[in-house]
This record gives sequence, structure tokens and C-alpha cells, in this order.
Amino acid sequence: MADRVSPPSAADSAARPARPRRPPRRAARALLIAAAALALSACAVGPDYRRPAQDLGAAYAHAPEGRWIRADAAPRELPADWWTLFGDAVLDDLMDRMPRGNLDLAKAEAEFREARAALDSARAGLFPTLDASGAMSRAGQGAAGSGSAGNTYNLSATASWEVDLWGRVRRGVEAARAGEQASAADLDAMRLSLRFALAQAYFGVRASQLQDALLARTLDEYARALEMTRNRLAAGVVSPADVAAASAQLDQARAQRIRLGWQREQQIHAIAVLLGQAPASFRLAGGAVLPTVPEVPVGVPSALLLRRPDVAGAERRVAQANARIGVAQAAWFPDLTLSAQGGYRAAEFASWITAPARFWTLGPSLALSLFDGGARAAAVESARAAYDIQAATYRKTVLDALREVEDLLVQSQALAEEQAARDRALAAARETLRQVTNQYQAGLVDYLSVVQAQASALSAEQTALDVRSERLTASAQLIAALGGGYSVDAAAGPAAAAGPAASIDPAPSATPAGPADSAVSRGPAGPAAAVN
Repeated sequence: MADRVSPPSAADSAARPARPRRPPRRAARALLIAAAALALSACAVGPDYRRPAQDLGAAYAHAPEGRWIRADAAPRELPADWWTLFGDAVLDDLMDRMPRGNLDLAKAEAEFREARAALDSARAGLFPTLDASGAMSRAGQGAAGSGSAGNTYNLSATASWEVDLWGRVRRGVEAARAGEQASAADLDAMRLSLRFALAQAYFGVRASQLQDALLARTLDEYARALEMTRNRLAAGVVSPADVAAASAQLDQARAQRIRLGWQREQQIHAIAVLLGQAPASFRLAGGAVLPTVPEVPVGVPSALLLRRPDVAGAERRVAQANARIGVAQAAWFPDLTLSAQGGYRAAEFASWITAPARFWTLGPSLALSLFDGGARAAAVESARAAYDIQAATYRKTVLDALREVEDLLVQSQALAEEQAARDRALAAARETLRQVTNQYQAGLVDYLSVVQAQASALSAEQTALDVRSERLTASAQLIAALGGGYSVDAAAGPAAAAGPAASIDPAPSATPAGPADSAVSRGPAGPAAAVN
């Protein structure tokens, strides 16, 4: 009889070494796919951004000594409230009121909020989407009354995520972020432009008020001269021609004052609109006093890249166009979407939310356009051309900014010298008028000489006031050309987000990028800004 084999005892089982448990193959495969997707998602096709270069020079050609600084020295910066340099309390009050009511500024702020919303929308593409749905339907088949009909109850949730393998979404976010920063710079540029317009109109009103006071005094003097000439005519000392000349001169001065009055009212109306008020409800406070021309710290040309909001905005649009090249190039590569769905589906309501009615699906999907008639190549070419447009616009903006500063430096110096010459000419005209008037009263000259001397003195007075007003306007315009206290760092750093700067070919290749493009392809990365 064969020996019976007894089952292993508990002791034998405990003595045997336990076999290591292998992880399920499905779980390992899922982990591998997820790791590969995350690794690939770190790549981003398209060129990395580098700021285009522009030769700026070490110093302004017309900066007077004492108003420019070395590149390695600590710069003296314009204050953000630059209008306080003029020391005018009424102007300060107008500047404080302007942002609250100006409609152009409100429009620019709305455009900035729109750009910020576009950035939030682009960022949403980095995250999965989750949807839920519930439905009840009744369906049948066959002729009425002979077929069967039934109900279907469905409750499901769907989650999907497009894995950003090639950086299309991230390049889109990069473009939207640059667009938001450009819009913020546009807002600052609009604010600076409006403040300068307000200062210019204010200086014009104050100069016009002084001109009006001058004409009022002149009219009084001309009226007295006319009365004196009439008395001399009655005494038989002068001819009627002298009376006619004095009367004509008086009427000409009156006409000048009338013209000056409606021009001044138009400037006051412009200030009212800048403040967001109806012209009829606005009254300008203060007296007829021109502020003092301040000293403006000029700095170095390289500071314009960080101090001019229009330059900063143009540079950010170059970055935006550069990122859109990557978005266009990503269309050459397949899209990977991970999706999952689960829920309950049943034919009877009583068994709807039960375990047997559960269902689920899980899996990836890969989509690639095989033929599009050259649409993707054209999109890449269009993106590269858009970059070239923005890069050229940026360089032109920088050159225009340099030209504006140089022009205003020349103008400011010339106006300062002109004012000194005009003051000397005014003193000479006043002395000439005094002497000619005395000679006329002594009967040594005719009244025509007096008229000429009076006209010369009035013209000298008016020109001196005009030069003072022009100096104030040129000073404010120079401040605006230098950025008006704007700073890239204070405005959330558009240039700081530009990345490293390098000098490359200013005319990038326009060859359409295909699937063989590397993660960082050669592309329109502009040369670096020459900042000392």
C-alpha cells in the first residue's frame, strides 16, 4: 500500500521563505507611461526668447555737464510724481484728480484687465477638465403599439487632460503673459501721455493768463496815449494822423486780447475733459503765475530700456511673438489626451445608483494631423514674420525714444539761452519806449516813433512770456521722454521676464519648422540690449 502524503503542517509553511510579490504589470505600465509623459512635458518646441539688441551709446550727445551720469555711477532717478518738481499746488491737485475721471485711462485699464483675463484663460490649459452630466431618456423601436419601449437613466463624470508634451500650452501661456505685460506698459504709457498733456495745457493756460494781464496793462497805456494825443491835437500840436495811429494801435491790442481769450478757454476745456468733467462745470483755481523750470536728471541712454513704458511694451510684444512661434511649431506634433469616465447607467430608476449599474472607461488618445495642405508650415512662417515685425518695431521705438530725448535736450538748452537773450531785448525795448515817449512829449519826434516803440516793447514782453512757457513745456516733455519716473521693476518686471540676452542674427531664418525641430530650435531670438 502506497504511503499517503500528508499535507504540509503550519510549522513547515512558516519555515519556508515567502515568495516576493511582484507588482501587477498593469500598474507598472501605467507608472511608466505617466513618467514618460511627465518627462516629455518638460520639453517645449520653439525658440527661447532673447531681447533684440540696439546700439544706445554711452551718453547723450547733448546732455549738458552736470545733468548726465556715468554708467557705473548711482543714477539720480526721476520721481514717480514728477510734476511736483514744478512746485505748483494747483497742478499737483489736477494730477491727483486726473486718474479718477479720465476716460482714456479707464479704457486702457479695461484693456489691461482683458489681457490679464487672456492670461488666466491660457493658464487653464495646463490643468485637467472635469465634467458631470445626468440624463433620462425613453426610446422604442418598431411600429406604434407593436414595439417595445424602455427608459434609460445615466449619471456620469468625465475627466480629461491634454498632456503638454511639446509645450504648446506653455508657449501659449508665455505669449499671454508677455501680452499682459505689454498691456500693463501701454497703460503706463497712456497715463504718462495724459499727465504730460495735462501739464502742457496747464502751462498754456497760465501763460495765456499772464499774456492777458500784459494786454490789459497795455490797453490802459494805449488808452492814455490816445487821450493824450487827442489833447495835443486839440491844442494844435499834432496832426490827425497821430490820433488815427494811436486809435489803430489800441484796436489791434484789443483784437489780440479777444483772440487770446477764446484760445485760453479752449485750453481750459481740454483740462476739463482730461479730468473727466464737462467743460461747463469746470473752473480752474489759482492765479496767473508760471511755475519754475526744474532741473531734470537725464541719466544714460541705456536707462530708456527700463524707464520708457512704450519701449517696455514694444519689447514685451517681441517676446509675445517669439512665444507664438513655439505654439505654431507644436502643431507638427501629436496631441496626447488622457481621459477617464465613470458613472451609473440603468434601465430602471430603482436600480440606477447601484453597483451593477456602474460603468467606467480609462485610456489615452493620440491625435496627429497627417495632411493639411501646408497650413502648419504657413502658420509657422506667419509667426516668424510677426516676430520680425515686432522686433523691427521695438528697435524703431528705441531709436525714436533716443531721438526724442536728444531733440528735447537741444531744445531745452536753446530755450534757456533764448530766454536770457529775450530778457535783455525786453529791457532794451522798455528803455527805448521810455526815451521815445519823453522825446515825443518834448516835440522832438512824431507819434509814429512812439507807436513803433510801443509795438516793439509789447512784442518783446509777449515773446519773453512765450519762451518761459515753452521752457516749461519742453521740460515736461523731456521728463515724459525719459519715462516720467516709470520703472520696469516697479511695473512687475517685463524686461526681467525677458530671459538672458544674446546677440544673434537680426534676420532669423524663415524656414518652416517641421517635426524634426529640436526642443529649442534656431529661431528669431533677437540680439541683446546693450546695457552698460
